[in-house]
Parts: sequence; structure tokens; C-alpha cells
Amino acid sequence: MMIYDYSVQDAQGNDVSLSKYKCKVLLIVNTATACGFTPQYKELEEIYEKYHDSGFEIIDVPCNQFGEQAPGTDAEIHTFCTLHYNTKFPQMKKSDVNGEHALPLFTYLKSQKKFEGFGAGKMAETLRDFIQKIDSDYKNTPDIKWNFTKFVIARDGTVVARFEPPAPMSDVAACVAGCVENLEGK
Repeated sequence: MMIYDYSVQDAQGNDVSLSKYKCKVLLIVNTATACGFTPQYKELEEIYEKYHDSGFEIIDVPCNQFGEQAPGTDAEIHTFCTLHYNTKFPQMKKSDVNGEHALPLFTYLKSQKKFEGFGAGKMAETLRDFIQKIDSDYKNTPDIKWNFTKFVIARDGTVVARFEPPAPMSDVAACVAGCVENLEGK
């Protein structure tokens, strides 16, 4: 299967086939509105505005699996994001990304890019220490570890990168820029 074989539901419950994004660069992210990483919405919107006209889309999947940090309805989450971060990219229905009820899309993404660590820095250390207490074997599973895990998909549908929540947003932006500039598969 390829990324384009999957679908997600939008915030209104309508199926959205990822085939509609064929030949576009995608950033798929699980988000939360009450998380220490929530301010990343600002940078996500900046990346979206910069590259959207060049064939870039963000697929935002709110997820309440991590510390119940995505409370509220889909409409409330959308209102929060547009009010506080002026987001314009599509938000999907709040969904699970791990476990028995995980969206098949995220099961696929995790099979394509496994967890490779949180990186360096204070936020990475803090998250590493916290996750270690929850799951001592976390390093050996591809599961999403926390809110704001990002996957970048090239125009040809290849999952090219996985960024954990503490990864610098400048690295995410650079990866997106590289994919947008690569017109192969367009």
C-alpha cells in the first residue's frame, strides 16, 4: 500500500482520501491544544503559508492519547487553533494514533519511519525522562511517543522523514523546503 491508499475523516466526519494530495508534499502531524508543544502551531502555520502555493499541505490530526491534552470537540479544537494561531491548514477529526483504534494511516506511517530517538536538548531530555517512566521499552517500538510527531511525505508519496516533538522546527521547515523544491514526481 501507498500513502494515497489511506483516508482520514475531516472534522465534520467526511472521508478525505489522501489520493487528493497526490503530487503534493505533505506534513502529517498529531496535535494537541493543551500541550507544551502546542506553540508549534505558529511555526506550522508559517511553513504552510510559505509553501502552500508550491504544492504543500499539512494534515493536522488532533489526538487525545497523550496526557489528554486535546480536550474538547473537533469544533472547539478548530476554534482554539484559528483564534490563537490563525491556522488555515485542514484539521481532521480527533483520532488515535497508537493502539487498537489507531488510524490505519498512522500505522502505515510508523511502519515507514520508526522511532529513532528524541534528539538533543533540554526538551528532548525532559520528554525522554517522562516517556521512560511510562514505557521502559519505548526505544524499541515505532509508536508515536507524544503530541506533535511529524511525518514529511515527498511528492511521490514516499515518507521521507519523521520528526519527534522536540525536533527544531527549523529542521522540519528545511525538510519541507527540500521536498517542495524537488519537482520529481510532480
